Amino acid sequence: MNNKEFTSELADRLGYTIKDTSELISSLLSDMTQELEDGNAIAIQGFGSFEVKKKAERISINPSTKQRMLVPPKLVLTYRPSNTLKDTFK
Repeated sequence: MNNKEFTSELADRLGYTIKDTSELISSLLSDMTQELEDGNAIAIQGFGSFEVKKKAERISINPSTKQRMLVPPKLVLTYRPSNTLKDTFK
C-alpha cells in the first residue's frame, strides 16, 4: 500500500475528503517529528513506541586494509512494537 492508497482508504473510513485526510496525516507526522526532535518518546497504544537514542562512538575496522576508523556518535530513531501488535503476527 502506497501513500496515495493509504490516504484514500483512511478518507473513506473517516468520511473526510482526500485533501482533508492528507492534511491530517501531514499534521500528525510533523507533530511527531517535532516531538522526536525535542527528545521526547512517542507511544501509540496498540501499535508501539518511537524513541530517539544516542549510539556511542565505536572503532570500526576496514576488512580489506585492516585500517581502524573511529565512527562518531549519532542519534538513531528506534521503534518497539507493542505486545498487542507482536501477538497479532505470531
